[in-house]
Amino acid sequence: MTNHDLIIRNVRVVRPGVQDTPLADIAVRDGKVTEVGPDLDISSAREVVDGGGKLAFPGVVDAHQHWGIYNPLEEDTRTESRACAQGGVTTSLTYMRTGQYYLNRGGDYAEVFPQVLAASEGKSFVDYAFHLAPMQSSHIAEIPELIREHGVSSFKIFMFYGSHGLHGASNDQNSFLMIPEGERYDIAHFEFVMRGVQAARERFPEIADSISLSLHCETAEIMTAYTKIVQREGKLTGLEAYSASRPPHSEGLAVTIASYLAHETQLPNINLLHLSSAKALEAAMLMAKTFPHVDFRREVTIGHLLTDITTADGIGGKVNPPLRPREDVEALWEHLLAGDISWVVSDHACCKEATKFGDDPTDIFAAKSGFGGCEYLLAGLVGEGRKRGLPLHQVAELTAWNPAQRYGLHTKGDIAPGFDADIALVDPDRSWTIHPEDSESTQEYTPFRGLEVPSTVTDTFLRGTRIFADGKVIGHPTGRYVHRPATR
Repeated sequence: MTNHDLIIRNVRVVRPGVQDTPLADIAVRDGKVTEVGPDLDISSAREVVDGGGKLAFPGVVDAHQHWGIYNPLEEDTRTESRACAQGGVTTSLTYMRTGQYYLNRGGDYAEVFPQVLAASEGKSFVDYAFHLAPMQSSHIAEIPELIREHGVSSFKIFMFYGSHGLHGASNDQNSFLMIPEGERYDIAHFEFVMRGVQAARERFPEIADSISLSLHCETAEIMTAYTKIVQREGKLTGLEAYSASRPPHSEGLAVTIASYLAHETQLPNINLLHLSSAKALEAAMLMAKTFPHVDFRREVTIGHLLTDITTADGIGGKVNPPLRPREDVEALWEHLLAGDISWVVSDHACCKEATKFGDDPTDIFAAKSGFGGCEYLLAGLVGEGRKRGLPLHQVAELTAWNPAQRYGLHTKGDIAPGFDADIALVDPDRSWTIHPEDSESTQEYTPFRGLEVPSTVTDTFLRGTRIFADGKVIGHPTGRYVHRPATR
C-alpha cells in the first residue's frame, strides 16, 4: 500500500536551530512533510529520489523580489519564477505599488490589486505573495481590507521617493508616483502609514505578529544633493560614482528617522530593508538599543554580500541602495556572522539590456536600477558562508525560517512534519561559474558574471513536486498565491 507520494532518501537535512545535519530520508504526502528520519520504508512511496548525500535545505523564502517592475507582471511571473526554481527559491515575496513602472497606474488598491492577482495567477513555478506600498492617503484606509480580504500582511515605505525617482533626482513626484494633487509622499505620510499599520495590528490582534512594515532607508534630500556634487565634479565614474551619489550616511539617517517614527507611532514590527553599508548597520544597531520595544529585523541582499563596486561586472550592477566598497561588504559579513542580520534576499528585479542601459552605456546615471539574482542566493550564501564559518543551520534561518516567520508564512521554512515539502538539494562541493546565458531569467547580463560559486543547487521541490532537476526547470507552473498568515 502506498502511504507516501515521495521519499527523498539519503540527504543531510539542514534545519533552522539544529546544528547537526544527520543523514536521513524525507517522506511527503499531499504536499506536506510527514516524516523525517533514517531508513524510511521506501516501498511505501509512489516516487523515490536518491539525494546522494547532498544537503537538503528548506526551500528559500526570498522575501524581497520585484516581479513586473520593468516587464509585464504576467511575463515576469512566468520567467522569473523559473529563475527562482533554479536557485532553490520556493516562495517569492514580491513588492508592488501604484505609480510609474509595475502596472503604470494610480488609484485605490481595491481596483489595482485584483489586477495584480489576475496577472500572476496560474503562471508561477513557485508559491508567491505580495508586499504592498501605501502610496497615497486612501491606501492607508485600505490596509485592514487588504489584510482581511487578500491576506496581505506586509507593507512598505520607499523613503527616498521624497524628492528622488527610481533612478535619480526627480522634480515631479506626483506624476512619477501617480498620487493625487495636493498629496505628498514625505515623512508625514510615512508617519501616517505607520499609524495605519499599527491600527490594523490592533484591529486584528490574533494575527498582529504577522503584520509588519518594511522600509527602504535612504534620505532623498541627501541623495539629491550628493548626486549633483558627484556629477558636477566628474571625478568618479561607474558604480563608484553611484555609491558616492547615495552616500552611506543617507542610509544611516533614514534608519534613524524611521526608527523614531516607529517609536512615536508605537509600531513594533519594523523591517529595515537591504542595508548596504557599515553606517547603515551602525545606525540600525544603535536604534535597536535605543528603542528595545521595537522588534527590528535587518535585511541584506546576496548582491551586497558577494560583489562590490570594483568586482561587479560593469554598471549593470546599478541598484538601490548601491553596491558599496569592499570595506562595507566586509562590515556586512561581520554583522551577519555576529547574528545581527535577520534574513538574506535577492532583491531580484529583472531588467533587460534594452531597458537597463541608456543611450550612453557607460553613463551610470542614465542606467535603470536593479538586477536579478535569486538564482544565486542559496548557492552563493552556502558557498561564501562556508569559507567564512557560517553554520549551515544559520543559512536555513537566514534564507527560509526567519522571513517565513516574520511574514506570516507559517507553513514554510523548515523540513519537519506538517510543513510544506519545499526543499532545495545542494551539492556543497560542486563549483560553477556564473554566466548570464545560463540563467532562467530573461535578463541578458548580470553583475555576478564570472563569479565562481563553490556550491550548486541541484534539485528543487515545491510542495513535494520536483520543479528543478538536471539543470532544468521541469513541469508546469503550479505555484500558488499564499493568503497570509498561512498556518499549518
